Amino acid sequence: MFDLLGIGVFSFVQVDLRSNIGGVRSRHMSHQQVSTTLEKLVTSEAQEGTRQSTACLVRLIRGLLFTCRALENMQADHTSELRACFKRSYDEVLRHHHGWFIQSAVTLAITAVPSRSDFYRRISQGSSHEKLDTELSKWLKGLNLIVVHMKRFLDEGGYGTV
Repeated sequence: MFDLLGIGVFSFVQVDLRSNIGGVRSRHMSHQQVSTTLEKLVTSEAQEGTRQSTACLVRLIRGLLFTCRALENMQADHTSELRACFKRSYDEVLRHHHGWFIQSAVTLAITAVPSRSDFYRRISQGSSHEKLDTELSKWLKGLNLIVVHMKRFLDEGGYGTV
């Protein structure tokens, strides 16, 4: 999805998400018997006294929560430009985890987000806006269920703050 926002606008987000997926995948592949679910991956790692993959998972869930909230904001507020929706999501989900330098970089990246109409044209790939909204709503509902569940698990278990 971030590719559809324009060349390089959120390349650092993509790199971070891919890196965190890689960290979780690496743990899963090396400890398959005790990592059949994300929850089991985290608890088995905690029992061993390591937290590398758990830290990756926390950052991954943050990134997915940011994405989910930005797209939910986009759907809920049809009058705001996309950059306002992403800014709102960033302020809610990620800003408090970042220092001044990263906050400045994100603010700059958000100013380069394309217009709503351009983004819809790119992401719909020829389908109608109505069909896109319907399908996106289904996808966001599923993503939200996963993200909220994992956020609760991580927060309540003391494994990390999303």
